[in-house]
Amino acid sequence: MSSPQYPYPPQPPAGYQPPHEGTSLKTALAAGAIIASLAANGFLMYQVNDIRKESARRDEVVQNQIETIKENSTVMTAAQKKHLEELRDDLASTSKQATQMASQAKKEALNYADEQAKRLEAENAKTKQSVDQTNTALGEVKQKADTANARIADVNTDVLGVKTDLAGTKTDLDKTKSDLKKVSGDLGITSGYVATNSKEIEDLRRRGERNIVEFSLKKQKNLQKVGDISLRLDKADMKRNRFTVILLADDKTVEKKDKTVNEPLQFYVSKSLYELVVNSVSKDQISGYLSTPKYQNR
Repeated sequence: MSSPQYPYPPQPPAGYQPPHEGTSLKTALAAGAIIASLAANGFLMYQVNDIRKESARRDEVVQNQIETIKENSTVMTAAQKKHLEELRDDLASTSKQATQMASQAKKEALNYADEQAKRLEAENAKTKQSVDQTNTALGEVKQKADTANARIADVNTDVLGVKTDLAGTKTDLDKTKSDLKKVSGDLGITSGYVATNSKEIEDLRRRGERNIVEFSLKKQKNLQKVGDISLRLDKADMKRNRFTVILLADDKTVEKKDKTVNEPLQFYVSKSLYELVVNSVSKDQISGYLSTPKYQNR
């Protein structure tokens, strides 16, 4: 807004003569008042005009601003409407996708649940089968354990019997030990006990000190196998209880001539001492046993 312009006071006309002092003073005062009133009215008119111009200018600015605001509002409204439509479309698309994803997730969840249920059912069936097999195996094991316990009981009974038999055998052996005698053989060697009958032969075998092979030999031309040697009866004298035999051992043939019963006939096979004992002589026949070491000397 521009600052107001004040007009200068009017000048008196040319040739004007001021009145006398009294009249002139009144006139001057009246003229001053008129002039002041005119000046004030002029100033007021100027101010009013200036205010009108300023108001018109402001109205124009405001109107322009209103028009601008209207245009901007129209543009913003269209943009907002478009944005709202876009948001609505995005929301619809997102909702559709969410619905589809939820449906797919539900479908996958149901499929997974079905698969898990089937798997659990199969595992339960397999577990039940394993449990049944285990129960069956445990039943078989229990049955076998019962059988084994019964057998163990039988074995314990047998062991007690064996212990009793061993005790009796020990007693018999102790008794037999006194019955058996050590006799020097035909080589002059006293190697062990000599049995004179079948009972003593059995006792000698039970002692387990040497291998015992019983034989019965008839008179014939060919050699007969006895243990790991061969024998042939050449002569049997029943009255005198004497006999003569031919033996083949270690690729050597030896004649044991005119020997008596219960006399150990001694010979070596691979550096091990063998003994042949004849307990009885009958017509053209002898019987006895062959005694060999448990382990051969090489």
